[in-house]
Amino acid sequence: MPSDSSSTLQHITAVLDCFSTVQPELGVREVARLANLSPSTAGRLMAEMKEAGILQQNPANRAYSMGSKILAWAGVYLSTLDLREIALPFMEDLRQKTGETVSLYLLDGMDRLCIERMESHHTVRIVTRVGKRLPLYAGSGGKAMLAFLPEAQIESLLNSDQLVPFTSATMVDPLILRQDLEKVRRQGYAISVGEWLADAAGVATPIFGRDNTVIGAISISGPTSRCTPEQIEAYADCLVQAADEISLQLGYTGVRVSTRREKTP
Repeated sequence: MPSDSSSTLQHITAVLDCFSTVQPELGVREVARLANLSPSTAGRLMAEMKEAGILQQNPANRAYSMGSKILAWAGVYLSTLDLREIALPFMEDLRQKTGETVSLYLLDGMDRLCIERMESHHTVRIVTRVGKRLPLYAGSGGKAMLAFLPEAQIESLLNSDQLVPFTSATMVDPLILRQDLEKVRRQGYAISVGEWLADAAGVATPIFGRDNTVIGAISISGPTSRCTPEQIEAYADCLVQAADEISLQLGYTGVRVSTRREKTP
């Protein structure tokens, strides 16, 4: 027997499937018939979906149509497609130049979502599963995005109970993490040594979208035996250039990271 939550999700999906470009507006009885639901169930569910912004209601004829929440979700999906498509050739170039794993992350709330990776050809390499969700505060890919979020969002995370360590190197002290994020903003890139995986090191740079806000990050990572501090600094130069080009192709019109960054002393 399906659980109540899975049954509700199936009903929501069935309701949304009723709408189309041919029938963008539907009444409760029409949806009930098309979705094979009782009118009372359809009416209750559609009212709840309206409250959540998934549906909206025309006050003139009381008919429903898809709401602004759907548009927001569609925008995230489309930005993911654009980001991945634009980033792929740059990722391949970075892998060829460095020989290390190159990963692409999408900002998702206060997490980062791996949406593409190109693995190193070395036997010993860092593997990040596509679809894996990771926190922003641990690892170079997350910190590259976190540093460029609005200050209120940064402070909300730093003052929360979400800063839990994954290794002994994970920054969970708000003061230390805040200082590191300031350094990321000055340099234009984030470095991680053992923060997410004990024997891994990485460098990442933020990617900005057409609204000039951070939407993702691109990273180069490998074992600490190969990714020395000197090597990481060398990788940062080509990584910043690649991220700048990706941002520009996405419609970013702000200041390039490469023109405002400071080198590590």
